[in-house]
Amino acid sequence: MKQLLTTLFALVSLTATMAQESPKEEDFFKILKITAPEGTLLEVGGLAVLPDGNLGVATRRGDIWIVENPTSRKPFFRKFASGLHEILGLTYKDGALYCAQRGELTKIVDSDKNGKADIFETVYAWPLSGHYHEYSYGPKIAPDGQFFVTGNVAFGDEEWWRGESRVPWRGWTMKINENGTMQPWATGMRSPCGLGIYDGELFYTDNQGEWMGSGGVFHVKKGSFTGHPAGLRWTGMTNSPVKLTTEQFDAKVDERRRRDENGRAIKPENVVNETPTLLYTLKEQFPNVDIQTPAVWLPHGILGISNSEIVEIPQGAFGPFSGQLLVGDQGMSKISRVFMEKVNGEYQGGAVEFRNGFKSGVLRMAWAKDGSLFVGETNRGWGSAGEANEGLQRVVWNGAVPFEIRTVKAMPDGFEVEFTKPVDRKSAEDLASYQVESFLYKYHAVYGSPTINKEALPLKGVKVSADGLKARLIVSDLRKYYIHQLTLDGVRGAEGSYSLVHPIAYYTLNNIPDGEKLAMSDVSIKNSAIVTVSTPAASTETGKKVVLAKAGTKLATGSKPKLVEGQAVTMAKAPTYDEVKGLLNRHTCSACHQANKRQVGPAFSDVAKRKYTNDQIVELIYSPKPHNWPDYSTEMPPMPQVPKADALKLAAWINSLAPASGSTSTGAPKP
Repeated sequence: MKQLLTTLFALVSLTATMAQESPKEEDFFKILKITAPEGTLLEVGGLAVLPDGNLGVATRRGDIWIVENPTSRKPFFRKFASGLHEILGLTYKDGALYCAQRGELTKIVDSDKNGKADIFETVYAWPLSGHYHEYSYGPKIAPDGQFFVTGNVAFGDEEWWRGESRVPWRGWTMKINENGTMQPWATGMRSPCGLGIYDGELFYTDNQGEWMGSGGVFHVKKGSFTGHPAGLRWTGMTNSPVKLTTEQFDAKVDERRRRDENGRAIKPENVVNETPTLLYTLKEQFPNVDIQTPAVWLPHGILGISNSEIVEIPQGAFGPFSGQLLVGDQGMSKISRVFMEKVNGEYQGGAVEFRNGFKSGVLRMAWAKDGSLFVGETNRGWGSAGEANEGLQRVVWNGAVPFEIRTVKAMPDGFEVEFTKPVDRKSAEDLASYQVESFLYKYHAVYGSPTINKEALPLKGVKVSADGLKARLIVSDLRKYYIHQLTLDGVRGAEGSYSLVHPIAYYTLNNIPDGEKLAMSDVSIKNSAIVTVSTPAASTETGKKVVLAKAGTKLATGSKPKLVEGQAVTMAKAPTYDEVKGLLNRHTCSACHQANKRQVGPAFSDVAKRKYTNDQIVELIYSPKPHNWPDYSTEMPPMPQVPKADALKLAAWINSLAPASGSTSTGAPKP
């Protein structure tokens, strides 16, 4: 047994060493700063590259700048317009700039060619109630030359947690002609911050919240409904293409509107161990309505918390990823990469991480003439992982090809993974190099959702292509409409035995394609992780109980040999940051919180000052109370999926951050 343990720990150590030596995302895609004049506040709300290569930059404070020579070391900033109302989108067409202000689509022209706008023309104005959350986004130019614009929902007064469409077309996508004609296009949007055109079709990103268990990329067809019911209020109007009414929706879906004995509205909370409603089941309940589930889910806290702009990577830019999509995230200050395919007439696909580490929240992106990517950033009122309040940066590819998952495609019996560079065949033909899980989110009136119905899926075999660029996996128990997480930690590159830069892909399986399945005689079924333990054993680490798999049992297919932590946890002292760092990342806590600094949510040290007990913190992890933190605009979703042992360990660490008797805690890393 001692020899077995030594071998297991040696394998873990070797894997960690190899991963440390492998190149990282920053080795291929550099983030460069674009320096604005001193005193210029670029809370970027919109970006547009002009025909001459100059860059239009719109800000949330109502200014538009033209940046001349934006990719040079000394770009020149010229103020083009000011006095506009919270611009959250900018585009260029036929000699004019168009922007979405809070209440209208505006055409802006420099008629006398003196470098400053002198004509501001209202193309179309939509109603406003005055609520702070009624942001408006766009425009994006449709293939026919018209403009798409989207509008946020507001929130209730008494029911401050509930999204409302107080005036027409809040929570809708609108299609607007240059002559001022508006056609309502689709509804179901909550916070549709990101628009993009792909394959001649409109897509948008939504943010987690009530009715939106996580962010995602949605295909927006005319007359479709994407999930949030507030906008259904206006489907009775004669020009509405959506044929689902509020009354029809409420007859089949519980909006959780309740009042207590005093007549006060009760905020709905997550119900643990319920049989949840799932978004895709609306297709069965409303067969005559075009219900659009996400083409690609972007798991919350992993691939973002406030998804934003969608841009297609042009041919020649960013090497092997041309033709795919990049999706920004404001809250996590990052960009993810998305690839899609059409199966049975419906879009679906996967997403992987692309680039982290931007100085502020990524809101807008635009392609420079040289193939680099402009990134516009802001975090005022919203918070972000990047500490700056605003920013304008540029992503530059150095021409080297990273070892990455290029695409994942659905197969009749599993998935086909394509790589950017050939794999090491020995590692790629070993089932232990892969894990596949599936999960989904609830569809309910509660803010956000835990991951639910999570299952590890059996891997039956793998076939690596002759050129080493593809691995086809046979996977059992595929689930339609579920997110399938493919983890390829063990796959190595033929060059340098490097690990993948980003080894995890999240594929949304809206349809399982027809076609020929692989024969088991054509695949590898080798699995180096299947280990038989002949005798039971236990070892004790400080403060916790650790057990090995029982005698004679086999480790699950696709899993790694590892020690299994028991549910019983006793702590003689609070854990250190290093001991909980993995838990903070695994359970996505670090997406919104830092130890000593406010981010999207409060600093853990501020939570410690509330003097909750460990058990109280665990309860708040499972059922957050956002009214306890009124200065934060983004609610924390319920997270009952966090194991009790992990939650208690995190709670103990959080409470260790509270200064004792005037001293400063050493349980957290320096800010």
